[in-house]
Amino acid sequence: MTTLTDHDDTIESLPPSAKLALWVLESEGKLTQQELRKETRLHQRTLRYALDRLDEEGLIDSRPNPADARQSLYSITK
Repeated sequence: MTTLTDHDDTIESLPPSAKLALWVLESEGKLTQQELRKETRLHQRTLRYALDRLDEEGLIDSRPNPADARQSLYSITK
């Protein structure tokens, strides 16, 4: 199983907003973008950029939220 420590070099190169979002996901588990905004207090555009970077690096997954198909649930890639 891959862990975040296996990606230290990648994480080091991320912007602070992406590191914060990754840390919150590691601590809290699966969250919607709205829940991540509440936890991180990042501006919506900043969080969207952070999530895009994390996705590009293969560090997070997004899946449809079973409770609301209009939302995605974000989690750390296993």
